[in-house]
Amino acid sequence: MQAYIPMPSREDTSANGLTRCIIDFIKLRGGQAERISITGIPTKKRDVYGNTIWRTSHMTVGTADISATIHGCSVKIEVKAGADRQSDTQRKYQADIERAGGLYYIARDFESFVEWYINTFKK
Repeated sequence: MQAYIPMPSREDTSANGLTRCIIDFIKLRGGQAERISITGIPTKKRDVYGNTIWRTSHMTVGTADISATIHGCSVKIEVKAGADRQSDTQRKYQADIERAGGLYYIARDFESFVEWYINTFKK
């Protein structure tokens, strides 16, 4: 396996940057990972002020930011930057995932994520 050399634009100082770092890392280690977004979907319709009208997403409220499959395991990763904390809905989602046998991790920085990954997937 090739050594991972991070791109200069990849930094874990923001939620978006950390999300990209984690997804790249998982993919480079042979896993599958994708960003999940529950924001609505823009339509071509406009309101009376000319603003885009958004259609509600059908994603599960509270879902994690990253959905991954690592060594056959379903893994959900919630990315939290700075003082950001899990909502009650996110805690319920975490409990649902863990009850179903999946793994759930709250990532605050890349270094601790890598440490968790190595300790969890010692294959």
